Parts: sequence; structure tokens; C-alpha cells
Amino acid sequence: GGELFRVQQAGADTSRVVFAGVGKTDEEIRQALKADILMFDVESEAELDAIAAIAEESGCVGRVALRLNPDIDAKTHHKTTTGKKGNKFGMDIERATELADKVLKDDRLELTGIHMHLGSPILSTEPYAKAVKKGAEVIKQLREKGHNTNWLNLGGGFGISYKTDEGPSAQTYADVIVPTIKEIGCRLALEPGRFIAGNSGVLISQIVFTKREGGKLFYIQDGGMTDLVRPAMYDSYHRVWPVKPAVPMPFDCEGEIEGCEPADVVGPVCESCDYFAKDRYLPPMQRGDYLCMFSAGAYGSVMSSNYNARPRSAEILVDGSNYQVIRRRETYEELIALEQS
Repeated sequence: GGELFRVQQAGADTSRVVFAGVGKTDEEIRQALKADILMFDVESEAELDAIAAIAEESGCVGRVALRLNPDIDAKTHHKTTTGKKGNKFGMDIERATELADKVLKDDRLELTGIHMHLGSPILSTEPYAKAVKKGAEVIKQLREKGHNTNWLNLGGGFGISYKTDEGPSAQTYADVIVPTIKEIGCRLALEPGRFIAGNSGVLISQIVFTKREGGKLFYIQDGGMTDLVRPAMYDSYHRVWPVKPAVPMPFDCEGEIEGCEPADVVGPVCESCDYFAKDRYLPPMQRGDYLCMFSAGAYGSVMSSNYNARPRSAEILVDGSNYQVIRRRETYEELIALEQS
């Protein structure tokens, strides 16, 4: 779909693309087959049938990995856990051999591996330790049955430091995962998106008004849930601090901070969930001051919207002392460009 189109427009190698998602349309499957992607992560038996039929129609073979649900609790937010029974993702891990046999009998399909994704963000290595062991066991069973299964895709979800240093390092994750991968001699696929991008981006907004009502101090900014929806959607924590603070930002922004007072940082959207921080100790600020929301490089811009007819924000790439606009701010005219008169 749109993500594959972006990959192609960027000139990337489509033979390294893995297509995941529970609701692939026929047109998206055709597009991916034409692009000769590495493999589809198949989420249902019906999807296997669809890929086989479209591969036959397209005169090619569909390379597939079985997305298996390992029933592992990643101990993350209930809206972002994806590897437990009852979640909409994948197929029961107990069905792996049955599903692999179905692929083996179909000359329109080629089984390349298995896929699991546990959720996000995950701040412990324990779920990955369980997943890689379960995955390795499945691959061993499939190979014994004659299946050429060469890939184990453990998905992503690797946590980052939204508060202090709570996220494990890349080496810590590797120490848990890599030995088992080497033991079974297969290739490893991962999705480290947040781990790479999350702490590389910030959202800068401006204080529009301040007010004290109902016994609370509010900082009302021009940035809102339309720019960074994670706090509203997942109750996510992001560090918030003035760009030019009266008090230096401490390493740990939770709890009482000298020279600061508790305040709510809220946006302009007509929802009570449009907030970035509640009862957070912050230095004094006034109208016109700039505020920085940290760790906004993942699930920020891509989840932004035009709710309340708000144009999407500009994006600036900063490299040392150099910067450039890589996405300009939307205009009001662009808000209605696709509407029919």
C-alpha cells in the first residue's frame, strides 16, 4: 500500500521489504508481488488463500512467513499488546505445522519463515527470550517435516527512554536473542523503528495562553493531539520542558523539582484528552514561550491528523548546526484540496 509506495519512491530495495498487517487488500497484494518483496507476513488462513490466488493470476510465487501468535504477555499498554491470544494478530502457534503443510502443498506459495510481534513498547528482555525460544522450536519442528524455513522475524517493540534510562540497550536485547538464532542457523528479521527514531525527534510548540482555574495551572500551547496523539491515545509519558527554561532540566523530570510548580500542559483541540502532561513540575512560563516535547520521533508525524481542521506541522531536519525543512507546514487550501464542490 502506501508504505510500499513510499519505499519505492525513496529508491529503496524492495527485495528487502516485509509486508505485515491483518487486512491486506487484493490490490496491495498485487502491488507487493509486482515489487518482488522479500515476503508477506501472513495473518490468517484466508490471507494465504488470497495471496496464492493473486500469485497465480500474476504468474509468480508468493513468498510467505506465518505470523504466529505465541500467547506471550509483553506487559505493555493494552492497546499496543499484539502477541496474546485474543489479539487480532496472527494465528495460534499450535497451528504452525498444519499451516506450513498447507503452504508446502501449494506451488503458488513458498514458505520462508515465521513471524511474531509481541507489542510495543517493551522495556524488558524477558518477552523476547520467551519468543525466540518458541520461534526456534517451531522452526526446528518445521524443518523436521521438510519445510525450508530460513527466517525468524521477531518483530519490534523495543522500548526507549521516555523518562530516564528505562529502556534496555541494543546489546542487552542482542544478548538475549542472538545466541538462539545462531544455534538454529536461521536469519533474523527485526523492526527497530521506535528504537532508532523515537529519541531522535522533538515537538516544539508555543505557549498561547496560561491560566489558573479550578485550583490548577494550565499552559495552553498551539501543539495538540493532532500533532502528537500518543498521550491522548495511550496515556503515554513524554518529557516536557521549556526551550529556554528558568530552571535547568533534571535527568529525572518526575516528582517535585526546585523552582517549579505542578501544571497541566494542554493543546487547543476540543477534547479533554488533548494534553501532554498532567500535574508535571515545570519552570514558570508565559505567553509566547516555546516548549519542547521529547521522544516524538516515533508515532508522531505519522499519526498526525487534520482534526479540528488543523494543518499538519512542518518538519525540520537538524544535523549539528545545519537544518533544513523536509516537510513544510500544510496550508488551509490543502485542507480542502480533495473535497468536491
